[in-house]
Amino acid sequence: MRYWLFKSEPSTWSWDQQVARGDMGEEWDGVRNYQARNFMREMAVGDLGFFYHSQSEKAVVGIVEVIAEAHPDSTTDDERWDCVDIKAVEPLPTPVTLEQIKAREDLSDMALVKSPRLSVQPVTEAEWQTIRAMGGL
Repeated sequence: MRYWLFKSEPSTWSWDQQVARGDMGEEWDGVRNYQARNFMREMAVGDLGFFYHSQSEKAVVGIVEVIAEAHPDSTTDDERWDCVDIKAVEPLPTPVTLEQIKAREDLSDMALVKSPRLSVQPVTEAEWQTIRAMGGL
């Protein structure tokens, strides 16, 4: 199993909207960055990810699971763009802010710190465990 982080502006697609989709989940569509697309192509069903609210909140707010491997993005006819489907698993009891993540030396190499604009990014197992603990899980 691998771990990931999915960033979304809450005004575009929020954690509450993701939760409302239930077990059907939702396509993580609209990604138009080659590196983020390539990360999605590496994902497998069962991989887990953090759901991160960007812009105003800048915080990890929940955990999602990949429920469908990379397939053509339904929001475009351009065959270059793929997406995965994800479903909500559980909220973090306490959201973990970007400020809190940046304050920790053991998270200083995290993609979220090094490449903050990337909308889909890998998370190491150590980073995964640390942020889960910070969030109360």
